[in-house]
Amino acid sequence: MKNNKTEGEKFNVDYLKKSKNQYISIFFILFLVLIATFILCIILGSVDIKISEVFKIILSKDKKVFEHGPIVWDIRFPRVLATLVGGAALSVAGLLLQIFFKNPIVEPFVLGISSGAILFVGLVMLGGMSLGAKTISPYTVFFAALTGSLLVTFIVIMFATRVKSAITLLVIGLMVGYVCSAVTSILITFADKEKVIGFTLWTMGSFSGFTWKKMQVLLMMGIPTMIASLFMVKPLNAFLMGEDYATSMGVNIKAFRVGIVVISSVLAASVTAFAGPVAFIGLAVPHISRMVFKTSENKILIPGTILLGGIITSLCDLISRTVFAPVEIPISAITSVFGAPVVILLILKNNKKSSL
Repeated sequence: MKNNKTEGEKFNVDYLKKSKNQYISIFFILFLVLIATFILCIILGSVDIKISEVFKIILSKDKKVFEHGPIVWDIRFPRVLATLVGGAALSVAGLLLQIFFKNPIVEPFVLGISSGAILFVGLVMLGGMSLGAKTISPYTVFFAALTGSLLVTFIVIMFATRVKSAITLLVIGLMVGYVCSAVTSILITFADKEKVIGFTLWTMGSFSGFTWKKMQVLLMMGIPTMIASLFMVKPLNAFLMGEDYATSMGVNIKAFRVGIVVISSVLAASVTAFAGPVAFIGLAVPHISRMVFKTSENKILIPGTILLGGIITSLCDLISRTVFAPVEIPISAITSVFGAPVVILLILKNNKKSSL
């Protein structure tokens, strides 16, 4: 009996070591892919730039000395950073919301959170401009998007306490999103035509026009919030087992809910404020992360989702600005083509399980 127990314990230790080594290998590969994607997105575009020149520009004190200095440093560099951080932020927000609502097809865009952000950004961009404001601070746009995101999320949570069906809750989120869209349409109707054009282009979703000032806001809000999500790993794992189990493990459910709402809303608002609504990233990437790592352990999933979110969003943005260059396709068009098959596969997979 002792020998069997010893052999069993040895097997478990060996298995855990093997799993850990596999995860480390996957993370290492993803990190290399992330770096390769970053370089690829900077050198490719309507104007192709040699990688040697890119490094010289980045390392040089005077960027204007080089022919493509302004393109690399002022346009592509902040844009690529924005896609990496923004994609990671949307992906983590989607993962947290899927765990919280226990629904595999939940994300900020589907639940109406992005619609709330669009509405409040519309109030600032359209209403603020009509009042005579010539320029709008990136911080103002961010806090408007955050207010809209939080408002819609809290409305959905209010219904979540009364509605047990996840599908019904999803429909409520969609309806709230439609109401926000309707109010936004009314704002557009009475706004100045020049401002409507700018706002309409923004609602299509794009990482173009990202300045270092906007990038600063995204980094200040996005990075600390994603780090905060890593500190919620244990409560998230406990919550997967049910609220009763989480409570028995010492998780404060009310504080946990507030934390999820605030983190996911800040992450969604940080991206929506400057890039507009970007669909399907928050929905598809968490599932891809689960498939890649083959685990539901959030200690692995959250950093994995961060890496995959940055890689996939950067590649989608690269496609959007290079396929028909110099014309740029809205990034949501690319992410929708990429994300829709993932949703269909999930539906088919769930139907297959329910029929067994």
